[in-house]
Amino acid sequence: MSFTSKMKKINYQLASSTWDKAELDAIQRVIDSAVFTMDKNVKTFEENFAKYVGSKYCVMVNSGSSANLLAVAALFYKENNSLKKGDEVIVPAVSWPTTYYPLDQYGLKLKFVDIDLNTLNYDLEALAGAVSDKTRMIMTVNLLGNPNDFNKIKEIIGSRNIILIEDNCESMGAVYEGNQAGTFGLLGTFSTFFSHHMSTMEGGLIVTDDEELYHILLCLRAHGWTRNLPKENKICTKSDDLFEESFRFLLPGYNVRPIEMSGAIGIEQLKKLPGFLEERRKNAAYFQEIFKDNTDFYIQKEIGQSSWFGFSFVIKEKSPLKRKDIVNKLTNAGIECRPIVAGNFAKNEVVKHFNYEIFDTLKNAEFIDKNGFFVGNHQFEIKDKIEYLSSILNELLNR
Repeated sequence: MSFTSKMKKINYQLASSTWDKAELDAIQRVIDSAVFTMDKNVKTFEENFAKYVGSKYCVMVNSGSSANLLAVAALFYKENNSLKKGDEVIVPAVSWPTTYYPLDQYGLKLKFVDIDLNTLNYDLEALAGAVSDKTRMIMTVNLLGNPNDFNKIKEIIGSRNIILIEDNCESMGAVYEGNQAGTFGLLGTFSTFFSHHMSTMEGGLIVTDDEELYHILLCLRAHGWTRNLPKENKICTKSDDLFEESFRFLLPGYNVRPIEMSGAIGIEQLKKLPGFLEERRKNAAYFQEIFKDNTDFYIQKEIGQSSWFGFSFVIKEKSPLKRKDIVNKLTNAGIECRPIVAGNFAKNEVVKHFNYEIFDTLKNAEFIDKNGFFVGNHQFEIKDKIEYLSSILNELLNR
């Protein structure tokens, strides 16, 4: 299939608003109610989202980053099989900073493992080799909408006492063998930031089937107090004295509560999410049709059913193309692009503050760091944008 960039210049953004009148009306209802902090709309959204993904419990917070923070923190306060400082946690070398920061902030030792050049998720052979007698947790990151191969990861874990959790902030709606990504680990996190699959202004979610963890999360979310815990819960005995319980502090928590408007927006957005995902997958099918077997680029190999956060490109080893030239060309053509998440995160200066090691080599992460980029996907048809993208890239190849 061939296209020419003589067509009219198209503005191809990384992300676009998912809101319409329904979300604005939801905001107005909250304004009219004069109840702005976390309340019944947040609770309803949590219940609806838990049902959507197939988890027993859901806790909403103010961002996906906070979701990761609370998920890690909660594991230190379990009565049994809790984490402790110095425990080894395996992480993929390509992800966003707030995948890693909570792990370091709670004193865990990070072990960086390489990723697969095609899927952008764990290199499963490297992961199997990295697991040691010291490994207490594996953090999986479902990158750019693509779920991990959880059957193989669970085979690698086997009967060992290793906790599995998921950073699913980029992959809401992804499915692996009939189950939602974010539900394969003990805890799963999601983001509802503007550029993600659905948006609640700022926002994040944590899901789990573990009732004790659910109660710990409720406590940690708001100051570590007992006020938001049910009377019967797994972490303390609550009295019937509301006055005494109002300022009773149990765990060293935070204030990462969402606002009520975000909950109200989430209720409306969740109704639309299946339609958003359908359009994203249609766009992805067209993208794959145009760029499959491309001689210059690797495109992301789908595991299960991706929710296609965006479309990634990795320049192949024998291609004459240079990323700097591509980025300049795309930018001048009105096509927004970014590195693949944070590239090889282990190269960042911030890791000097970590307790960490690198397993074997990070050759694929480093290759992607130098040769990878991605463009946006949207919740509406973008065939014209994909065709325009193809024409611009072809100009570079044919000049």
